[in-house]
This record gives sequence, structure tokens and C-alpha cells, in this order.
Amino acid sequence: MKTVAIIDYGMGNLHSVSKAVEHVAPNTRVLVTDNADLIRSADRVIFPGVGAIRDCMAEIRRLGVDELVKEVSRDRPLLGVCVGMQALMSHSEENGGVDCIDVFPAHVRFFGHELTENGKRLKVPHMGWNQVQQVQDHPMWHKIADDERFYFVHSYYAEAEDNADIAGRTRYGVDLAAAVAKGNIFAVQFHPEKSADAGLQLLKNFVSWTGA
Repeated sequence: MKTVAIIDYGMGNLHSVSKAVEHVAPNTRVLVTDNADLIRSADRVIFPGVGAIRDCMAEIRRLGVDELVKEVSRDRPLLGVCVGMQALMSHSEENGGVDCIDVFPAHVRFFGHELTENGKRLKVPHMGWNQVQQVQDHPMWHKIADDERFYFVHSYYAEAEDNADIAGRTRYGVDLAAAVAKGNIFAVQFHPEKSADAGLQLLKNFVSWTGA
């Protein structure tokens, strides 16, 4: 039986993610855990996150999750979700600037207070359904249509411009990285567990993905 470990460092919507994975992969053992040994022994790892990046990074570093994420992603698939994706970038300008795990050499930016599109004011946070254009042909997009809609909730975004690792792009006043991919890591800004059939398909793809 495959095991999927969801890293619990106190900053994630863990229950809904675990239930969604259990739903799409009923023959998979899903663990929500902060135990490094259990995470190391899992076949796949999910790295979630919600809230302020400074608080997240403080807990990530205190618990050694930053090094654990780098370690386990060397030889098995790892899925970053929402702030879990942002934490994998090099730096976030949230809270005056926070250094992140630096797996992806991209920066996380604030949408701003005067965000507009075609002269129309856009609300921040970006909250709701938005299309994702698939930039990479990746196994994680299996059976998911290009420009499919996913559910977003965020005020900060990973930049899309000059981002060599971008796997999915979304437009909300600016172009942003909806998904990034490198080696065994695939990470998404949106919430697959809240994204109806497309999100469940992405989680199903993750359970069957063998990595790079």
C-alpha cells in the first residue's frame, strides 16, 4: 500500500487535504504527521500551508521542515500547496521580506492595493475560481484540460516572468505562477482540495505520479 505523508507544521488546511486524497485514492494510506521518520518513509509527500509566510517559515525552520523537504524530494514526488508553494521560492516580500526555502529561484510579490485589469479594480486577496494555462506538458496535468478553472485564495503570488520552472500560468491583474515544477516537486498556488473535479484529478495524478 502506498503512503502519502502530509507534513504537519501547524500551518495548513490538513483535514480537507487528507480527506481529498483519501477520496481519490482509497487504497492509499494517508498520514498527517510532524514525525520526520514517518515522512521519510512515505512514498509521496504533501507540503501544505496557509497564513502569513513569516509565521510559516519560522515553524518550518524551527522544526527542520526546510531541510526535510529538500531531502525527501530528491527521490520521491512532493506536492506543495498554496503557501507551501510560496515557501519553496527564494524570497517573499510579505511582512517586509522573508527568506524562503529556495528550491525555486523566484520571488513572491504582493498584488498591491491598486490592482486593475482593463481599467477595472480587482479585489485583493485573489479569491475564487480562475483559469490555469498549462505551460509545461507534465504528468500532473493528466486528464485536466488546458485553461481549466481552479480555486485560489491569496494576496501574494509567485512571479511568472522569467520563471523557468513555471508549469501553469494564471492572470489576475498580473501574470502569476499557478504551478511550478522541478524534478520530483510539483507545487500549486491554488487549492486542489477545493477545486472540484479538476482538483481531485490533480491529487489523483499525484498519487500515481512516479516523479522525475
